Amino acid sequence: MELELEKLVLPCDYERPFVIAGPCSAETEEQVMNTAKDLAAKGCHMFRAGVWKPRTKPGGFEGNGETALPWMKEVKEETGMMVATEVATPEHVELALKYGVDILWIGARTTANPFAMQALADSLRGIDVPVLVKNPVNPDLELWIGAMERINQAGVKRLGAIHRGFSSYDKKIYRNLPMWQIPIELHRRIPDLPIFCDPSHIGGRRELVAPLCQQAMDLGFDGLIVESHCDPDKAWSDAKQQVTPDVLDYILSLLVVRDDTVTTEDIVQLRHQIDDLDNQLMELLAKRMRVCREIGQYKKEHNMTVLQAARYNEILEKRGAQGALCGMDPEFVAKVFEGIHEESVRQQIEIINK
Repeated sequence: MELELEKLVLPCDYERPFVIAGPCSAETEEQVMNTAKDLAAKGCHMFRAGVWKPRTKPGGFEGNGETALPWMKEVKEETGMMVATEVATPEHVELALKYGVDILWIGARTTANPFAMQALADSLRGIDVPVLVKNPVNPDLELWIGAMERINQAGVKRLGAIHRGFSSYDKKIYRNLPMWQIPIELHRRIPDLPIFCDPSHIGGRRELVAPLCQQAMDLGFDGLIVESHCDPDKAWSDAKQQVTPDVLDYILSLLVVRDDTVTTEDIVQLRHQIDDLDNQLMELLAKRMRVCREIGQYKKEHNMTVLQAARYNEILEKRGAQGALCGMDPEFVAKVFEGIHEESVRQQIEIINK
């Protein structure tokens, strides 16, 4: 299904990126106001703060709840910024709107639960408020789109997506793996949907915020939602990934934002070359699959198993080394040949079972 979208109305005319910034949690009135005033002075477009904080384990700070909502209202009145917060239940929606919160976002844990998403959608029926939906914790594009469809079917047409990365058991550089191909595919499928990047949750460390912001701009994201705190080291939640308003202003000042609408004759010619090479790749893959089907027929006639593990390992090792010599990441080459092998196996199984 296609989403029925209207333009996500934002508080001012702006050039990419539109920036939503503020602390992970609304801890105290003083902390909220100090951070908000500093961000407003830097020209921030919108203030964000977590009023309700879902934590992975019990015992951490889980937000001040309704107590913090008057502080958000005060931010609007004193700075002129619009305000945003996360909602996870129909009660959260009701209270946030009662206190004049301008934009709601739905967190990754909630997005992953269709029952919770339907309850939120039902609570938003008939209400004209912009809603941003974070990707689910697991890398499931259909689940992400499905969550937005539920909200959209309730009549909410001012929708946006937030890419905050995906949880992984195997932690590497990032807190959450970016897996940029997923938001890229989301944009391909729904080109009118605004997509914001959350570099704080992807990186998990403040030194990664700047390069992730730049990468988001290079990929054509519409905006950023960044955690900024007046005293990050003393933050009650996610202290390591928050930056001060001054640091955020410096990061934004260094961003290179490229125009994604300009197409010169030079790049058109290069794209024609890419198209020609892609056609050649498809022809070569088709030839390879024909040989694989011949092998499948041979295996059938000689009662051999389809999977030959030693041969598969040999291909991965040989092509990985060859890829490295050609300036490609061996992991990328491995993924390519894993995909090719998977299709080869599928076709051979079809032949054997005929």
